[in-house]
Amino acid sequence: MPIFTAPDGTTLAYHVRGEGEPLVVLPGGPMRASEYLGDLGGLSAHRRLILLDLRGTGASAAPADPATYRCDRQVEDVESLRAHLGLDRMDLLAHSAGASLAMLYAARHPRRLSRLLLVTAIPWALGRPATPEERLAAARLREAEPWFTAAFPAFEAWVTGEAGDDIDFEAVDAFFYGRWDDTARAHAAAADGQTNDDAADRFHDPAAYDPPALRAALAHVDAPVLVLAGEMDGGPRPEPARLVADAFPHAEFAVQAGAGHYPWLDDPKWFTARTEAFLTGTGTAVRLPTAG
Repeated sequence: MPIFTAPDGTTLAYHVRGEGEPLVVLPGGPMRASEYLGDLGGLSAHRRLILLDLRGTGASAAPADPATYRCDRQVEDVESLRAHLGLDRMDLLAHSAGASLAMLYAARHPRRLSRLLLVTAIPWALGRPATPEERLAAARLREAEPWFTAAFPAFEAWVTGEAGDDIDFEAVDAFFYGRWDDTARAHAAAADGQTNDDAADRFHDPAAYDPPALRAALAHVDAPVLVLAGEMDGGPRPEPARLVADAFPHAEFAVQAGAGHYPWLDDPKWFTARTEAFLTGTGTAVRLPTAG
């Protein structure tokens, strides 16, 4: 398994899937091992995926200082991976919470990006987390599902905080997938064993983010950006996901119909076709107006 060393001496690992031009991939969770990404719905048939295990997850070592789990403290891990791979500029894909790390990287190292693809990205780093109202509105889109009536009260209790520590995670998990089938159930069930909970609690420390400064920096990023949202996702809904695209001067925005938080599982063919079209520059770029 390939490894490299972060600036603070922490040994980090990554996984390689497929062949072709490299695509560096940052996982979400936050702080879930990259194993859950699989081959991104078959994207490895088009690209050589370089899937980073963030510090303290998967095959990467835990740091000596747990404070370095904070999102902004991991930016130089990504830069060290780029240098280790010998890439002058890189294509970068980030999922979910990993998009906050990718945005901070783009702000700090804009000239090291060729293209940036942000998948179901909650704009945490821009000071706009998903709200309970948005999550519940997305959940209600699933009213026709046979499991909805039994699952929704547990989901509502989780979103509002009324569940406390007594959370029915299987009921909650169903709302994160466009299709709650055996593949989705297995994917959700693996999360506990793949996630560093202590690191996850530290990742989104408010001190990691300075939204006004980040917006100012991202306004100067020249790399093309694609922000891809799931139609049925509650974290984020397409509207706040679009705020991420609005932060960049050269952004495309796409919504995958019927998809939840893991769109490569819901419709792999659509997901891989849309992402590869962007990465090869064959898609149609859309300049977005400023939100509001």
